[in-house]
Amino acid sequence: MRILVAGDWHSDLHEEAVYRAFAALGHEPYRFSWHQYFKGAGTGLIGQFTGVAGRIQNRLIAGPLISRLNLDFIAAVLEVRPELIFVYRGTHISKDALKTIKEGLPGTVLVGYNNDDPFAQGHSRLLWRHFLAAVPAYDLMLAYRLHNLEDFRRAGARRVELLRSWYIPERNRPVKLTSHEAEQFSSDVVFAGHYEADGRDLLLEGIVHEEGVRFRLFGPEWQHVVKRSPVLARLAPIVPLLGDEYNKALCGAKIALCLLSKLNRDTYTRRCFEIPAAGTFMLAEHSDDLGALFREGKEAEFFRSTGELIEKIRHYLRHDAEREAVAAAGRARVVADGHDVVSRMRTLLAKI
Repeated sequence: MRILVAGDWHSDLHEEAVYRAFAALGHEPYRFSWHQYFKGAGTGLIGQFTGVAGRIQNRLIAGPLISRLNLDFIAAVLEVRPELIFVYRGTHISKDALKTIKEGLPGTVLVGYNNDDPFAQGHSRLLWRHFLAAVPAYDLMLAYRLHNLEDFRRAGARRVELLRSWYIPERNRPVKLTSHEAEQFSSDVVFAGHYEADGRDLLLEGIVHEEGVRFRLFGPEWQHVVKRSPVLARLAPIVPLLGDEYNKALCGAKIALCLLSKLNRDTYTRRCFEIPAAGTFMLAEHSDDLGALFREGKEAEFFRSTGELIEKIRHYLRHDAEREAVAAAGRARVVADGHDVVSRMRTLLAKI
């Protein structure tokens, strides 16, 4: 099957993973990316001007570059003539472009997927206006979260199915760290993820206060937080993890935290598959959804308060064999249940 995967394509975790999974399943995938449209062109003042203009149009999702992007998208589709189009987080794809494609290739199946929650309060309406307007033009909308199923139906979706996030086996796996890597990444407890103003800074301060616990924090947007927190300032500098460093940070930890985004109204997240896949013990913020995916105390552990978080950290750092058994069972669970990206795409094709 010819499949065109379209998206911003700024990282290897999203569109690229989908593209490679379709290839692994024996299909013929094609790429259409749009992040490069906004980088600017030329040198000197011209390059600076086009770069600024590109960033403004990318932020506003309006202007001649957006029009050109959609025309190029239509042209690429008509050239490839795919049987399936998978649009990942189609913030820049217009309803009119999808309608034009459907008129020219009525047999092509249009599928939309988005890992963020465009219906949540706090998200920019500007960011999601094209995406939401285009929902009725897709043949199938894939919801990342259970509560988004009804959201998409109310937005006019023809058909909605749940497609959870995934781990990538070649990126998320147990690895043995070198002595140099151990100096960089070994810890008792690690949180590798973004900052969000949902109280997670206070939660992490509680861990830092815990005497004798080696805690490490990695991820974007934390630098301004540690500047105003004398407690988290002890962890500075906070750096993002590049490439396989994320997996090494997980593998170097005895316990890895999984926190849920309140902005996206998450009841699970990609890390709940990546942490067990790395063979690391997962201590996650509790939700009924996560409780249905992992057996508490057997395949993962959950906390419902800062007190329970600290209590379970203390317990599992004192009981190595118990912690390692839970970590091993968690990895066995994500493998057996097919939470890898290839299994996800196989499930999607079966739905189609």
